[in-house]
Amino acid sequence: MTDSATANGDDRHPEIELFVKAGIDGESIGNCPFSQRLFMILWLKGVVFNVTTVDLKRKPADLHNLAPGTHPPFLTFNGDVKTDVNKIEEFLEETLTPEKYPKLAAKHRESNTAGIDIFSKFSAYIKNTKQQNNAALERGLTKALKKLDDYLNTPLPEEIDTNTRGDDDKGSQRKFLDGDELTLADCNLLPKLHVVKPSFC
Repeated sequence: MTDSATANGDDRHPEIELFVKAGIDGESIGNCPFSQRLFMILWLKGVVFNVTTVDLKRKPADLHNLAPGTHPPFLTFNGDVKTDVNKIEEFLEETLTPEKYPKLAAKHRESNTAGIDIFSKFSAYIKNTKQQNNAALERGLTKALKKLDDYLNTPLPEEIDTNTRGDDDKGSQRKFLDGDELTLADCNLLPKLHVVKPSFC
């Protein structure tokens, strides 16, 4: 199954195809935070790209030949196969640059590491089979979430007005991790939080 994801109609965009894991029906887009991360980056860059879902239970031979030994997500960029989510992110940020494409890198280093261990803590908690470990694993996950919450509530340097220094009750008014615009840090974290959230509702 192939879906078209078009941010604008510029014919001069590179040819990009994103391969993602299919859902349980074998056709729809699956709930993979790593696939969603790349989808967000491409969408925010404003490029035209196609999304192809891959049913891992019956992976087509042509896809096996395209990227042998590789599981989705991966992409092709003007015919070249790009694998490894982190390397793809770096490649897209270095290749799709201003003035034509927006820069998505976070301005603050701390934004990239905020919530970095939430998904691993969640995975350990949700996959645990030993009842006696539940409490400790839940505390670890709660601590990681609290650390992220604290970061989001702490004003960024540019939010601190020289006339209001010392007003610790004001807190941050920003919309996202690194400010009022989505960045690569959000593309990494938000899909993971989307997986974690239903477990706490």
